[in-house]
Amino acid sequence: MTKETRNNILHALGSLAFLSIPIISSPDFDYGMAKLITIPPFQRDFLSYVLLLLFFYFNYYYLIPKFYFNQKKVLYVFVLVVCFLLFLSIPNLIIPIDFEALAKNPHFKGRGIPHRNHFESFDFGEIISYGFVLCLSFLAKLNQHIKEIKTEKLNAEVAYLKAQINPHFLFNTLNSLYALTITKSDEAPDAVLKLSGIMRYVVTESAQDFVPLEKEINYIKDYIDLQKLRMSEDMLFEFSVSGNPIGKNIAPLVLIPFIENAFKYGINPEEESEISIVIKIHESQLHIDVKNKMVVDNIAEEFKSEKGLEITSKRLDFIYPNKHQLVITEDANTYHVHLKLDLL
Repeated sequence: MTKETRNNILHALGSLAFLSIPIISSPDFDYGMAKLITIPPFQRDFLSYVLLLLFFYFNYYYLIPKFYFNQKKVLYVFVLVVCFLLFLSIPNLIIPIDFEALAKNPHFKGRGIPHRNHFESFDFGEIISYGFVLCLSFLAKLNQHIKEIKTEKLNAEVAYLKAQINPHFLFNTLNSLYALTITKSDEAPDAVLKLSGIMRYVVTESAQDFVPLEKEINYIKDYIDLQKLRMSEDMLFEFSVSGNPIGKNIAPLVLIPFIENAFKYGINPEEESEISIVIKIHESQLHIDVKNKMVVDNIAEEFKSEKGLEITSKRLDFIYPNKHQLVITEDANTYHVHLKLDLL
């Protein structure tokens, strides 16, 4: 049995149990169902429970996701008040009761006859019933929402872990190192150390929820230094870091996908290439601007960046809810990423 089927069965059983309450609790229950369903007070009570059940699912599936989760809480409260007024009014409109005639009926006298008109007043029982269903639907939806967030977060983290070591970068770097060793360049040992440091950082630090911002920036610097090995001398390249990273923390590897993307699509020895990476740290905020001229479009499907950027966007949503702004703009020639992050 699937989880969805099990949940549907539980909802069906719960609904039946809820609708059985006015039947079991009716003072006219001993007359039997055939007569019970002909009694107007019972009909009204049963209709009230049906309305409460409909409100439960209306609130669960529509009102909470549409208004509450979208920060439209004032409108949400207004709709709740309207629903409550409808809950009070509809039973009386559909099933009007002649209380005086019913009270004079010796067969039903004193058995389940309301002592008031629903239009004239209402007691705390209706408020409690409505409030109970409201709270129950809200807690059920909140619990489901939390589970969905945890599941999405887990899926994103698994995908993120799979994509940590970018094979495109690794292949390019190894090719560059091979070229350095062939020419016996003095840069080869330093490049090997930087690659080793990058791999160590990815394997060890990425398991942490947060890392010192200084370490993350040093990792980015080493990554850029390795990428420079395949840059031509006439390529337009800018990289700068301003501000003090000391004492600040950041989620590991949350910036590098945007930088990887710039190098992946922005370096082509046959065209005029241009990349700009600017990181600014001001108090508890970090701004990063990454721009590149689009000069590569023949990347193999498994090496493309769209999935990695999507995963990074989800990670930002999970780790920095309402604490970041990510703006990506693209035209025929330029790709621009601007991220503002509230550091922890």
